[in-house]
Amino acid sequence: MMWLAKRILPFLVVLAVHGVSEIGHASEAERPVGAFQDGLVQVMKDAEKLGVKGRYDALRPLVADNFNMPFMGALAAGRAWKSATDDQKKRFVTAFERSSVATLATLFDGYSGETFERVGERPGPQGIIFVDTILHLTNPTDQVKLTYVAKEFSEGWHLIDVIVDGGISELKVRISEYNQTINDSGMEGLIKLLENKADELLR
Repeated sequence: MMWLAKRILPFLVVLAVHGVSEIGHASEAERPVGAFQDGLVQVMKDAEKLGVKGRYDALRPLVADNFNMPFMGALAAGRAWKSATDDQKKRFVTAFERSSVATLATLFDGYSGETFERVGERPGPQGIIFVDTILHLTNPTDQVKLTYVAKEFSEGWHLIDVIVDGGISELKVRISEYNQTINDSGMEGLIKLLENKADELLR
């Protein structure tokens, strides 16, 4: 379990959480974290009954409601986003979200006693808020520090990244991973890669 918590994307790391500590008066920046986790707990409790496609259907609105996937997708695509057509951008965001949620639905299919603790928030640059949390694994001595990056948009606060143990930004990992595909086959190649990944995971 530790290796997974060290590497997976915002949604993946959060999905290891099943016991959520309550904060009496969560700020607006913290609310997407709590809302996502509350819905996630129920999905994971019903994981076996739902199956991978059922988990996907349940997780997709949780991701869409609490993470700004178009914003994250634009950043993840890097320099290719600027030169992409409107149609490519639309299809990329759809593929980006679909592959992300499919990965979550595939990897997280049970509960082994992990707990998640929100410990506070800090202001960041350009109006962002860092929401600090701790993931307590089943071994009481194992824990992972997770910092969610929240940003206010016109429709409210959404999550845009997670930083693991103070240093690993999932968004930066995505940018690095996608760069090679973009260099080799452009935006169309990246879209196809993500579409194929989702299709394979949801079979």
